[in-house]
Amino acid sequence: MLPTAFRTVALASLVGLLPAPALAVINGTVSRDPNGLRASVVRIESTQGEICSGTLIAPDLVLTAAHCVMHRAGYSVVAVDRAFRSRRIGVAAATMHPEFVPGTTPEDQPGIDLALVKLAEPLGGDFQPLDPRGGGIATGDTVEIAGFGVVAENRRNTARTLRQARLVSIGPLQVANRVTVVTDRRRMAETAGAGACLGDSGGPILSGGPGGYQIVGVVSWSSGAMHQDKRARTACGGFTAVTPTAEHAGWISSRAAEMSRMQTGEAGGRTEWMAEPGATRLRRAR
Repeated sequence: MLPTAFRTVALASLVGLLPAPALAVINGTVSRDPNGLRASVVRIESTQGEICSGTLIAPDLVLTAAHCVMHRAGYSVVAVDRAFRSRRIGVAAATMHPEFVPGTTPEDQPGIDLALVKLAEPLGGDFQPLDPRGGGIATGDTVEIAGFGVVAENRRNTARTLRQARLVSIGPLQVANRVTVVTDRRRMAETAGAGACLGDSGGPILSGGPGGYQIVGVVSWSSGAMHQDKRARTACGGFTAVTPTAEHAGWISSRAAEMSRMQTGEAGGRTEWMAEPGATRLRRAR
């Protein structure tokens, strides 16, 4: 368990920093195991050039962050096969949590930053969906993060490679939305360490280990370390803010069940976003 005094100081410091969408896992390791997280963690790309991460929870369903699919754009999902070759699949439909309110920064983007994406076709036995009902994240818990983002904000060409790292939870934080904050256990966000960066939004926070991973959270945004060079400030390498899935398990389960029954291109009563049959451009459902 982390000292209460440290938690209070760290979380108070986080509020004063400049958070940003977690648009890669920095100071992480490249995932090279064909039986590892490449079978479960995918990349989400838009026609506007944005990249996010997500996790398979069924052969044709991906759990991600709502802000990853909130724009009017075309979307596709990229999965990595056992030979680490990319396979692109169209997006048939997507739904954001009904309490999510789009904004520009974490402070004015209230609501629950979760979304589900339905693929135009299911992925086969080469891929492994994960259970999103992995339980809560207690202060002091060790968790794992995975994503396809960059290794530094000024190195955009490092995106699209799956990386992972181990982090520790330092507790809940209430800003415009309620999140759990995780960080590098060795640096404790005093100086830059492992954490989310550009491209990791929507990626999983995981408990367990190889062969038994469970999703306990979804990456929402990140901020830099408490001590930085003022001439090169960054919103990466300090704190990673996570939407805990256990608090929203009911919505995930019920919405996933509805989307699983949906035929490709079907509107589906409460689907917030959907695509025309055979297309990937999403439009607001009516």
